[in-house]
Amino acid sequence: MPKLSELKARKTLMSVGLDASKFELACSVTNEVWLTETHAVRFNKAGDGRLRREAFLARHLPHELGYPPIVAYGGDVGADYLILERLPGRPLAHCWPSMSDGTRQNAVTQLAHQLQLLHSTRTPAGLPPIEAPQLIQAGSTKAAEPLMRAVEHARRLPHVDTTLMSDVSLLVHENAQALDPFDGSTLVHGDLTFENILWDGRNVTMLDYEWSQGAPADVDLDILLRCCALPFLHVAPAYERLADPRDYRNVPGWLAQAYPALFEVPRLGARLVLYSISFDMRELLKFPPKASARDLSPHHPLNRMRQTVDGRSYIAR
Repeated sequence: MPKLSELKARKTLMSVGLDASKFELACSVTNEVWLTETHAVRFNKAGDGRLRREAFLARHLPHELGYPPIVAYGGDVGADYLILERLPGRPLAHCWPSMSDGTRQNAVTQLAHQLQLLHSTRTPAGLPPIEAPQLIQAGSTKAAEPLMRAVEHARRLPHVDTTLMSDVSLLVHENAQALDPFDGSTLVHGDLTFENILWDGRNVTMLDYEWSQGAPADVDLDILLRCCALPFLHVAPAYERLADPRDYRNVPGWLAQAYPALFEVPRLGARLVLYSISFDMRELLKFPPKASARDLSPHHPLNRMRQTVDGRSYIAR
C-alpha cells in the first residue's frame, strides 16, 4: 500500500493536471520533496506558510536568477505546497565531492554573480514576515536586542551553563553596535547552503527562497562560511559521510575574489560573531539540551557557542 506521503504527492500533482504515474522522493533537509521527470512538488512540514511566502517572493526575483516557473501553490496552514517546473541538475552539495578544483571555482564564481544580483534586489512591499534563523531585527536601530533577550531566556534552561551564557552576553554587548543600523531594504537568500544550489554540470542556480528576507548581504556570507566549515550539518542525511570540510577550504577565497564587496563590510568580524551566536541561540531555544555540554556532540549549539566565545569557531579560520 502506498504511503500517505506518496498519496498526498500523487493527489497534489493530479489536482493541477500533471502526470503522477512516476515520481520519487528526493533528498531534502527541511521540506518533503517529490520529483517527476518534469516537475518538483515541495511540501512544508512546519506551520509557518514558508512556501506560500516563497511563491509571493518569486514574482519579484530578477529573471537572470533563473528561478523555475511556478505551476501551483496552495494547501492548508502547516501543509502548504509549491509545484515548480523541474530544472536539470542536482544539489551542488551532492556533486561537490567529485568535482575538480577548477570546476568548483567556476561554480563559486557563478554563485557570487548571482548573489550580487540578489543582494541588489529591493525587498518587495508586502513580503510576509518570517522568523529568521538569526535572532536579529532588520530595520531596527537596536538590531541585537532580540538576541540579548534570547540569551537571558537560555540562561534559565536546564543543562545550560550560566557561565557560558554570561560570556555570550558579554560578547553580544561588546559587538552589538557593529550591526546598527541593520538594513532590510534589499534581499538575502537566508538559507544559502550547497543543498539549495542546483548544479547541472555547467551552471549554478539558487533555489529554495523560503527563508529569503530583507537583510544586509553579509547574513548570507555567514551561512556560507558555516556551510563550508561544517558541511555535514547542512546536507541531506544520505550525503553526510561525503561532506568533508577540506573540500570546501578554498570557497571563501574564491568567493572573495568574485564578490569582494561582501568581505568589505565595516566590522565584518564582529557582525559574523553575532550572526553565528544568533543562529546557534535560536537552535538552542528551539531544541533545549537534554544533557550538559560535555555530554553532547561537539557540534551542539552549546559547544559551538563556546567555540565562538573562545575564538575557535569557523569565523576564526
